[in-house]
Amino acid sequence: MAAPLLAVDAPFLLYRSFFALPESITGIDGRPVGALLGATNAILRVAAEHEPRAVAFCFGAEAADYRVALYQRYHADRPPVPDALAWQFDVAPELFAAFGWSSRSVDGLEADDVLGSLATAETEAGNSALILTGDRDLYQCAADGVTVLYSKMGTSGFEQIDPGEVVGRYGVTPELVPDFIALRGDPSDGLPGAPGIGAKTAAALLERHGSLEQAIAGADAERPRIAAVLRDHADQLRAFKDIATLRQVEVELPSDQATNLAGGAEAARGLGMRRLAERLESAETLRDL
Repeated sequence: MAAPLLAVDAPFLLYRSFFALPESITGIDGRPVGALLGATNAILRVAAEHEPRAVAFCFGAEAADYRVALYQRYHADRPPVPDALAWQFDVAPELFAAFGWSSRSVDGLEADDVLGSLATAETEAGNSALILTGDRDLYQCAADGVTVLYSKMGTSGFEQIDPGEVVGRYGVTPELVPDFIALRGDPSDGLPGAPGIGAKTAAALLERHGSLEQAIAGADAERPRIAAVLRDHADQLRAFKDIATLRQVEVELPSDQATNLAGGAEAARGLGMRRLAERLESAETLRDL
């Protein structure tokens, strides 16, 4: 099989690296570079293991306007980006480009939407894709030819999530993940879900009815409390599903591009990341790092 496209959830990876590494790791002008260092090292490790045909970092809006319009509390409790991290967000695309890694975004959409769209385009072109993220919303993308490399905050390494693993974890198939999120809720996105309905009940409802909409339509067949929740909160649950469903947009796939260690070393040195530069300069291949 041809080498996969590696699509990276850039905001997640930069955030995770920023909070995982101390701000005492500094580069040019004494600026913290932990987010850049951690993200770069993570992709170098994944690229060495999976040998992708290209790496695409996906960026996007913190909270897409259409999602906030559907539910005002969406992402409302997330803290602002720290100044030390904001600077690293600004310079990250240039650093990544030096390695031969591209950066992608689509106006009005979040990184998740771009990730899903890239994976779909890659499989439609007859290839396979890896989605690196720490967001379980992306479980909906798991499919033949698409594997989610999932990492929780505070852990190292990535778990490979395929459709069977989604069923094992949630009790539903990937295409029903938005329906499941609508019912169960998603605290990280500020979505409360259906009152009193947890993960097991959400999965059981979807197993019996086949979808959120069919569960709402068949509410009378459920216990009185569940039936009342489905009827009384139907419109809000539909909005939650809409929020959780990734938008598919037309995206341009990157050309094949091997990781450029020499270019990355030069860019790292320019940012004051001396030790990373030295490692890159001494390596002949990714597996030497």
